[in-house]
Amino acid sequence: MISSLLIANRGEIAVRVMRTARRMGIRTIAVYSEADAGAMHVAEADEAVCVGPPSPTESYLNMEAVLGAARDSGAEAIHPGYGFLSENAAFAEACQEAGIIFVGPSAASIRAMGDKAAAKAAMEGAGVPLVPGYHGDDQTPKVLAGEAKKIGFPVLIKASAGGGGRGMRIVRDAVEFTDALASAKREAKGAFGDDRVIIEKYLERPRHIEVQMFGDTQGNVVHLFERDCSLQRRYQKVIEEAPAPGMSDARRAEIGAAAIAAAKSIDYVGAGTVEFIVDAAAGGADGPFYFMEMNTRLQVEHPVTELITGTDLVEWQLRVASGERLPLNQERITQTGHAVEARLYAEDPSRDFLPAAGRLVHLQWPAGDGIRIDTGVRNGDSIAVEYDPLIAKMIAHGPDRETALHRLHAAMCELQLVGPITNQAFLADALAHPAFIEGEIDTNFIAEHRSALLPTEASMSNANILAALAFLLEERGHSQVLRGGDAHSPWNITDSWRPNLPARDRVELQYGDTDISVDLMNDGRGWQANLSNGDSSLPVGQLPEGVAVYRDGHTLILTDGPRQQRLTHIVPLEQADRGEGAGGGLSAPMPGKVVQALVAAGDSVIRGQTVMILEAMKMEHAISAPADGVVADVFFNAGDQVDEGVELLRLAKDSE
Repeated sequence: MISSLLIANRGEIAVRVMRTARRMGIRTIAVYSEADAGAMHVAEADEAVCVGPPSPTESYLNMEAVLGAARDSGAEAIHPGYGFLSENAAFAEACQEAGIIFVGPSAASIRAMGDKAAAKAAMEGAGVPLVPGYHGDDQTPKVLAGEAKKIGFPVLIKASAGGGGRGMRIVRDAVEFTDALASAKREAKGAFGDDRVIIEKYLERPRHIEVQMFGDTQGNVVHLFERDCSLQRRYQKVIEEAPAPGMSDARRAEIGAAAIAAAKSIDYVGAGTVEFIVDAAAGGADGPFYFMEMNTRLQVEHPVTELITGTDLVEWQLRVASGERLPLNQERITQTGHAVEARLYAEDPSRDFLPAAGRLVHLQWPAGDGIRIDTGVRNGDSIAVEYDPLIAKMIAHGPDRETALHRLHAAMCELQLVGPITNQAFLADALAHPAFIEGEIDTNFIAEHRSALLPTEASMSNANILAALAFLLEERGHSQVLRGGDAHSPWNITDSWRPNLPARDRVELQYGDTDISVDLMNDGRGWQANLSNGDSSLPVGQLPEGVAVYRDGHTLILTDGPRQQRLTHIVPLEQADRGEGAGGGLSAPMPGKVVQALVAAGDSVIRGQTVMILEAMKMEHAISAPADGVVADVFFNAGDQVDEGVELLRLAKDSE
């Protein structure tokens, strides 16, 4: 058995691997970037080695630095986790050459499946069903456009060398194809260093169903049933579950056999996932299925498989990497109950799931029967802009799907998380949606139920404004407002109160684009608020039941279960600085890097036109003109790093 293990990753997966390794008596070594020096995975490890600056390319993706850390720490093996170097064949080879065990498949298997075009050719030879498409070597735009026309629109352009939604575009007609191809290739090149693509027929109502498989060095291969990962945004999974709702035992056996055939065709060793796309329009979960890709690593969503099969897949990985046989044969692998996982991200669903970053001001995880939390952060930690914004995976297991969903929804509502904007409320709404509860799921689920899952932002109620005011008064020393006691006594007021005169104060707040001015007055009988919306003499007292208020800089965050509202507290000095000057500016919606500035000073633009492309957290984001006008100035060029809120370019009204 392996005696020492370096985990070449960060965040929740690094902590997850360490947990099993520690239980097995294996010494653990963490690697970390300078930005992660105080991270949870560093604290959890027996030893930790810094591998470089915050940028992933200089740290977690730096093969020499990671291998050097393994040599210096005496690591016998390296577990790559997921992402980063986990599906890098050159890294697997480098480990072998260095005499270090790579906890994963061979470099040959990674290469065979890492290139989508080669993978499809291999699966065709193994008799695994394929979606109609093109995966040839000729990558000229003219040939690709011609192949797309042959396949018939709509088509899906996919990066040949990677996944996770990067380098992927749906194209519905020939007019869109050229721009979509250029964007997909550019994103693929940036994410994977390879701009080759494949083209597939796009199924309008697909379900994403994958099979967990495992192989050992003795030639044994088993599957551990399927997972349904159809609820997605940006082509990335959000909620996963096992088993797949509505799948018959006959189809389950058929799709499992196809996964085993795929694995055996490349002599696969270790944990892997064969992903299929199911044509739900032709039969729901039992519709025709087609090979999509194979992930040669442990998946993010592996906990749902562990919970229904009673296994520890990381332990299986370590045992197989040590040369042992698989712990169970196919006949002994059974499933019990149902498990559902929700990925909790720092992102803003109301802004097309734009990644967010920031410090976790307050964090308290829920507990309960069947609840599991996999995370790599603690209260006070920060979600960094350099890395994936995953905060945690929240998983529930129950005797049936209804129980599992109920448990996870309750846990999502009990979670207390304040800091960066998250998808917590979105997840709670998705788990409680009638169509999801009925198992009516495909990859269009979010788009089809957008109004229910992504409601327009609620207006700020007077009750919440008063809650924010109570919090501010508490901060200023009027502790009796929140803590009881004689809140009416003028002798407890610490600002402008004088005998025989009322105490007064003025507070400026902002909610979105709405300014809220509040005049506060205490005449000895209690605080009253007069709001700029015309409401007057509103009493300021205890916080409403269930509502809590937290401060993050000048932002006041009001929480009520999974829902949050944010008010900006404007201090007098800032009021002068907000000014008129920002009127024609386009600001960065998040920190990132400029990929392309598509306009120059003097150019005329129309509303909705893409004027700049940013890259943040591995994804491209288009910046569009909010109105017709003329570009007055462009402040950044390709390659420049920008902070959230910085002005990217300035528009002026067209004089004509």
